[in-house]
Amino acid sequence: MDTELARTFLAVVAAGNFSQAASQLFVTQSTVSARIATLEAQLGCRLFVRNKAGALLTPSGHRFQSYATTLVRTVERARQEIGVARGFRSAIRIGGRFGLWEGLLLDCLPKIHAAIEGATVRAEIGFEDDLIQGLTEARTDIALMYAPQRRPGLLVEKLFEETLVCVSTSSSVPAALAEDYVYVDWGPEFSDQHSAAFPEFNGARMSANIGWLGLQHLLENGGEGYFPLRLIQTALDRRQLFLNGHRPTFRLPAFIVFPEDLSPDPGRRAVEIIRETCAGKLAGDHR
Repeated sequence: MDTELARTFLAVVAAGNFSQAASQLFVTQSTVSARIATLEAQLGCRLFVRNKAGALLTPSGHRFQSYATTLVRTVERARQEIGVARGFRSAIRIGGRFGLWEGLLLDCLPKIHAAIEGATVRAEIGFEDDLIQGLTEARTDIALMYAPQRRPGLLVEKLFEETLVCVSTSSSVPAALAEDYVYVDWGPEFSDQHSAAFPEFNGARMSANIGWLGLQHLLENGGEGYFPLRLIQTALDRRQLFLNGHRPTFRLPAFIVFPEDLSPDPGRRAVEIIRETCAGKLAGDHR
């Protein structure tokens, strides 16, 4: 169904008559009448009763109103999320875990804008299931995550390995995990390693599914928890946090995922920029 017909229908509903709706839409009244007639023919029912009072909805018109609203909103949302904004030639949609935006993907955005003229970027935060679904449904072009699901038509490439270390707001910590331990869910691979290292751990009083939340809680309220070394290196240098050297460290691979048929420009070019930025950033962190 042509969304212009649905928009015209909603304009008539809001205005109460065909004449005022025509003025609001900047078309002639005959155009509005023709559109409504076409819509009624497609639906196989009358939507309005026209009289001296204006245009009144029929029972079928009342039922169609919610569908017309949903249709217009859905198309408008699709245009915003998938289409190319005016004044630009291409669009790149990039998704990633919250922790992978910090200090990595965020650094890629200005480089993508500088290297790919006329490109607009949509940045999104999500978890693995949502990111993979977005890639599968072509709502996302590129995604960074820790535990990708293999799907036909998607390329999965390992970018680097995170080093997850246990840090505390105190320079001395007990041998066992204490009540102020903050458990951050870094995904299933981390969970497996954590369970193997701490078989008697039954859960934390405070847990978070996003590293930033866990870290902020830790800094403000004290305690210990596991975080990527690259994210807390500054806090370690400032002695806001202390490394718990007697706790095991965990390795967590990070992957970039994108469709096999991703366009060379701007898609593949953006992938290359992300590769280069991550490699340079991590090399700098290890110097």
